[in-house]
Amino acid sequence: MAVGVVRRPHGLAGEVSVEPLGDFADPFRPGASYVWKSASRRREVKLSGKRGHSGRMLLSFEGITDFAAARELAGGVLCVPPERLPERPADFFGNDEVEGWRCEDPAGQLLGAVRLLEETPAGPQLTLRTPAGREVLVPFVRPLVVAIDAPSKRIVLDLPEGLMDL
Repeated sequence: MAVGVVRRPHGLAGEVSVEPLGDFADPFRPGASYVWKSASRRREVKLSGKRGHSGRMLLSFEGITDFAAARELAGGVLCVPPERLPERPADFFGNDEVEGWRCEDPAGQLLGAVRLLEETPAGPQLTLRTPAGREVLVPFVRPLVVAIDAPSKRIVLDLPEGLMDL
């Protein structure tokens, strides 16, 4: 489960600026291990320190001790096993869970597949890849989300006229 996005290095000693994801209590605990992912690359990192600075979260990891090493982490996500997260509502889903799921309208017409689920200042948002290869942004909120069928990896969306054309 993704808990943070590494934005950029901070300073010269290997710290990185991280944007927390989701509504979890602080998932960053010094001494804890995380999996850093970026595209097809993965790497285990162990948190050695954290601090706040100007409204941001700054993290440091064992073995990441300079600007160049920190820059390699930029753009990746930090993940933890779901069992390390606090209990979450039954209708909560993370990007790791819904990526690739089929989205359709209430009549069963394919709208696209989930490429990304992210938290934005306006709330959770799906990025769908349509059958034609376009990307469409859809708020991941009720009443637009009619049903979620996790076993079938399917999301039913009732979208306003024209949203898929934006």
